[in-house]
Amino acid sequence: MHVSCVPRKRKRPIVDAANETRFGGPLRIAVLQHASWEKPGSFARLLTERGATLFPVRVDEGEQPPPVSDVDGILAMGGPMSVNDPLPWLPAEMDYIRTAVDSGIPYFGVCLGAQLLAAALGAEVKPAAAHYGMHTADLQRGSFDDPLFGGLPRALPVFQWHGENFACPTGGTSLAGSPGCPHEAIRVGTTAYGLQFHLEVDPDLLAAWLEVPACTTELMERCGPGSPQQITDELREAAVRMGRYARRILNGWVNLVAARVNRE
Repeated sequence: MHVSCVPRKRKRPIVDAANETRFGGPLRIAVLQHASWEKPGSFARLLTERGATLFPVRVDEGEQPPPVSDVDGILAMGGPMSVNDPLPWLPAEMDYIRTAVDSGIPYFGVCLGAQLLAAALGAEVKPAAAHYGMHTADLQRGSFDDPLFGGLPRALPVFQWHGENFACPTGGTSLAGSPGCPHEAIRVGTTAYGLQFHLEVDPDLLAAWLEVPACTTELMERCGPGSPQQITDELREAAVRMGRYARRILNGWVNLVAARVNRE
């Protein structure tokens, strides 16, 4: 099933006081989803504020994303599977991502979405230190002048939920890492990003995750019986600060999307 897109005709862009480019017509963002609970969370609200229309696609259920020529950007969410699993839809999704990146379509991948970016460009994804709950991502030199990460604290507190990590593709730039997880964030070219961590997760979305028996079982097997309450408390304490980082980073990416549209 193909997702329909809005027409390509644009009205003139408007730049507001926050230096955020808005359009009379909406930015079209394809949202690649891989599980019912892996939703864009706070990212959906931020994108809607910026005048974007989201086109969610359940890739794991056989839905086909719109052609890359019909979207302005791609947001790829997480999922419980590995890019190394023998799933029939994974090769086609990686081909889609590779085509998008080669075409200059801005891409933003979260967790599995970041691993898909790396794998699509020939980098290895393999088991790594399992991180659940709040952890620190240490910004690396490549982030200092990056339009999304430049100026952020060197030690960035972020929410994690993963047991694998990706290598940096050839020609990519590593932006952040952590002990046991050398690449927490990467940039490929100027507009493709992969983040191992989950800035989109707020307390409401985490509560929805923990209502999924498979998620709770996975967490308790990794971190112990008290871990659901522990990571809930950690996220609540960090939610306001992490929300500011989410807004800063995602707005930086949307600016890249808007700038590309403005050049067309």
